[in-house]
Amino acid sequence: MGVTTMSLSMIRDVAVRMFATFTASALSIISGAAIVGDIPMHKAAFLAGFVAVAQVAEKLARASMDGELTKEEIDEAFLGARLKKDQD
Repeated sequence: MGVTTMSLSMIRDVAVRMFATFTASALSIISGAAIVGDIPMHKAAFLAGFVAVAQVAEKLARASMDGELTKEEIDEAFLGARLKKDQD
């Protein structure tokens, strides 16, 4: 079993996209936390961001099980169903 190799630009791309995923998920939950009222907003935002990043990390890990991680696999992990829909 080989070691997954990624270029520095791919690593930077994944890191920036993980941050964007965290931020988008965290911001989207803030209004819901404000409505519910029982959950502190910072905790709800952190949890939503963490879960979103964990889901992408799982997809990336599954895609790299063959020892390679391509740009297409990275895009699919972040875009998921949207990428497949755009290709149809």
